[in-house]
Amino acid sequence: MERAQERAQTRPEAGAALELLVHGVGGATPEKMLNDPRTVRITGDDTAAVYRREEDVNADAAAGAPGDRPVPEAYVWCNLTSGNGTRALWLLLLPFMVVNLAHWMRPATPRRTRTVRLYGLLVRLTGLTLTVLFVAAACEVALDLTAWQCAGTHACAERHSWLGFLSPAVSDGGWWSLPGRRLALAAVVPTALTVLLWYLSHRTWRAYESQEPPSGRTEPEDALGHTALGRPGFWYGRRLVARLRAAHTAAGLLTVAAAVGTAAAREDRAPGGPALLDILGRVLETALAAGAFATVWVVCRRGRSEHRLDRRLDAHLVRRLPLAALVLLALTLVYAGWERAGWRSAGRLPGDATFGAIALLQGALVVALAVVARTLYRGSRSDPEGRAALRGLGGPAVAMLACALGGVMSGGVSQRVSDWLDGTGTYLAGPPVLLTWQASVIPALLLVLLVLCALLARGALRLARAERVAVAHEYGVDPGDPARTRSIARARAMATLTDRAPLLVAVTSTATLLLGAAALVGAFGTGRTPDRAAENAHPFVHGAAQTGQALGSWLIGLGFILFVTWGRRAYKDASARRTIGILWDVGTFWPRAAHPFSPPCYAERAVPDLTWRMATWTRATGGRLVISGHSQGSVLAAAAAWQLSPADRSRVALLTYGSPIERLYGRWFPAHFGPAALNALHEDIDCWRNLHRPTDPIGGPVRLSGDDCGPEVDRAALADPLAYGRTEAHPLPSPILGHSDYQADPAFAEERERLLSRLHPDVPAQRPRAGG
Repeated sequence: MERAQERAQTRPEAGAALELLVHGVGGATPEKMLNDPRTVRITGDDTAAVYRREEDVNADAAAGAPGDRPVPEAYVWCNLTSGNGTRALWLLLLPFMVVNLAHWMRPATPRRTRTVRLYGLLVRLTGLTLTVLFVAAACEVALDLTAWQCAGTHACAERHSWLGFLSPAVSDGGWWSLPGRRLALAAVVPTALTVLLWYLSHRTWRAYESQEPPSGRTEPEDALGHTALGRPGFWYGRRLVARLRAAHTAAGLLTVAAAVGTAAAREDRAPGGPALLDILGRVLETALAAGAFATVWVVCRRGRSEHRLDRRLDAHLVRRLPLAALVLLALTLVYAGWERAGWRSAGRLPGDATFGAIALLQGALVVALAVVARTLYRGSRSDPEGRAALRGLGGPAVAMLACALGGVMSGGVSQRVSDWLDGTGTYLAGPPVLLTWQASVIPALLLVLLVLCALLARGALRLARAERVAVAHEYGVDPGDPARTRSIARARAMATLTDRAPLLVAVTSTATLLLGAAALVGAFGTGRTPDRAAENAHPFVHGAAQTGQALGSWLIGLGFILFVTWGRRAYKDASARRTIGILWDVGTFWPRAAHPFSPPCYAERAVPDLTWRMATWTRATGGRLVISGHSQGSVLAAAAAWQLSPADRSRVALLTYGSPIERLYGRWFPAHFGPAALNALHEDIDCWRNLHRPTDPIGGPVRLSGDDCGPEVDRAALADPLAYGRTEAHPLPSPILGHSDYQADPAFAEERERLLSRLHPDVPAQRPRAGG
């Protein structure tokens, strides 16, 4: 291996040509990318590396003529997202990942700095509420349902013998049977969960956020049209993630302390309660409020630093804030465990107010975020064709979905544990009323989504029938094979459903917001579950309430079971793990700007890797370089090109195929992949060509026209399949490829040769900007 690396590092002759291949979602092996079973890793490690064919290890050193074939290299990064089986556990972090996406979905507005900062602040606060909700759900399960209700009820404790030592009746007044001590012991569960989240975030922070990109200024700060992805510190969020990790860890620990301390303080405030403990309780509550204020201040105080490489760490804050919260938690547990005469557990812990306050705050934050996003969109002129998803409201809509996911997961866990502890529903008071109301509105939400999906399916069928005529005309067959024509037309129609995603997200988020508000009003307006609140209503209303509550509980339980089953299957099954890996490939491209417990950003390793490789090649050789990106690999390739210096960028050509860079990223992330940013990239690199198919549900055109900086980016849509029937060139039926195997199309080789022929072997001077 060392000899291969030494030979690969030999200085090539000027004019050598390099093709750097970057795979897409789901990953690929270097053998498949290079179409050769014998490959050699020339740089990198087991996580991400660059490979060559064995016969090409030293090929660039002998290549001197511009007409020589390009040396292919494959950058393999799939292990960054879908490596070992523990990655399947990242499913539990799905709400955190979704809210982090909302941060990057703001509209493009170059001059509204304060409004942009306000947008980021609102998303960070929404992420903080999700952490509190996550830990509060663990407190509901461990403290309320298990330690307070079940252990405090004789019949439930007898049914679950492992809780016997916590039960006053079963243990005959044992030491742990006091309510405060039961709560203190059960607090170990949510505390351990918080510590686990801190550990995972810290470990991935050291592996991902600590990968330093090339230093030096890459973009003038006042360059119009240039995306923030070109800033030196964009892929180096070490400082912010450390601050957010400290704040969210403190928030989780303070949530546990509040859940334990509130119950004890409520008992001490009762008439005849111990005066000294009452004073101690008030002091602790004041300290917890101060800790909560400090935590929110840390989240609000600082956002991302992108204009430079910020290597500093707020060491005192990162260490002291979680430590202070841990000390407060320990003091609260001691306070709650103190012996109190006559204290008995009855009913529920005060969880309704907690979950209600979280739901109300999340709704208010999402509405405020929508107002800010709309203001940004109205002040922007970078979307003349209205391509931005939901007219700039994509971020608030996705933030609402993140809150809904968090609520469903919290309610699902609580409901399942309650049913497990008290299957008959006769012993325990059960989870908070609000969680029951939230579960009861799920059938209505699913009904809305089913109607919408039916309408979308009907539209796709109509489009498929219309496409049959276009297929017959394009392939010159009339009437042709009806089955073959239908299959091609159906593939084209199904591919267009991706463009309907904004409608689906808009309807889902709006229905979620309205139904969530109705659940909140119903829970706090009646104080009872839906079936009991409708006991005196019309029989139809009562029946609907009973059906909704029962069906919602069943659905939320089924969803939770499927979620856990999927995660367990992915832990053991590599193919299922690959599917989840595709989800992370798309969802974790962006840095952790809003939530430190979300799955780590693989691009903070992949983009510097590609940038270093391209920069060192162009500077050392002055050779020709084409970076070829498929699917998500095209997004990584563009991000890496933005990170190059202007001089290096002008020596690079870009070939993308099956690329979502405009169809998905341009619409959902307009501030970073909008028309202005893509036009600037087109202008700066030597040339850019894009391949797409009408049957591809992910890739699409880039929609950039040709000008002084090169030809039109998009090639005409490729035929798929290559041949309608059997021909001399295709004696067997050609498959419908959709999103895969673009390199098998002759157009791929044509475009690669076209790009190489444009690049000059000598190092060119930077091309003047259009109009400059």
